[in-house]
Amino acid sequence: MTGRPAPTLAESFAAAQQWWREAGLDYAYRDEPLGWLAEEEPAGAPARPAAAPAAPPKPEAPRIGGDRAGWPQDLAAFGRWWLDEPSLDQGGIRPRVAPRAVADAALLMLVPMPEDGDDDTLLTGPQGRLLASFAQAAGLAPEAVALAAALPRHMALPDWERLAANGHGEVLLHLLGLARPKRLIVFGRGILPLLGHGPTQGTPFVSELAIQGRAMPLLATYAPENLLRSARERQGLWQRWLEWTDGTSE
Repeated sequence: MTGRPAPTLAESFAAAQQWWREAGLDYAYRDEPLGWLAEEEPAGAPARPAAAPAAPPKPEAPRIGGDRAGWPQDLAAFGRWWLDEPSLDQGGIRPRVAPRAVADAALLMLVPMPEDGDDDTLLTGPQGRLLASFAQAAGLAPEAVALAAALPRHMALPDWERLAANGHGEVLLHLLGLARPKRLIVFGRGILPLLGHGPTQGTPFVSELAIQGRAMPLLATYAPENLLRSARERQGLWQRWLEWTDGTSE
């Protein structure tokens, strides 16, 4: 024991700093290693490809129907526009067919598309005969019934979701607003999203469609080709019709 008093905390701290200073370390350092040099590529390694430039955003698809200011304002003009407007055409080999629509009809039947054999007139095959028989059984005269298709021409696999996203439903609602039927039957579930019914919702058999501030009674059922194949579905449609109309054609 030398009897030397223990250094104070300040003296110990100053001595430690002096020791590191004399060792040539003037700054604080991190324990984690840092990469000062780029890693060398192994000999013969292929050159890394340059990063591909980011793909430009896809342009938005043009709205079906074009500028609404140019949409027809009566059924006769709509029929001509339905055949000629380029944005309505989704392609295909079958001809485009105009609606058989009359204003203020007692009933408008809206089907997914023309029949495969339709040429100048909508629904001239077995589907049309089925719907004509239904209307006759319901006590409706032919001139009191309007027919329209959601698509201008027959197609194998329509992309209903894309059609709804691109505004095709607005065109159909415009047609219904011009036709103003007292009742509407929609044949086929693919059409309902075009009319504002969410695809995640259950399919309502009976509801109402609001068009231009007017409530249009709506009955939804299966597509005509399904009705042709199933007597049970035809019977179900007839029963719903009777319940919907209280057994009358009014």
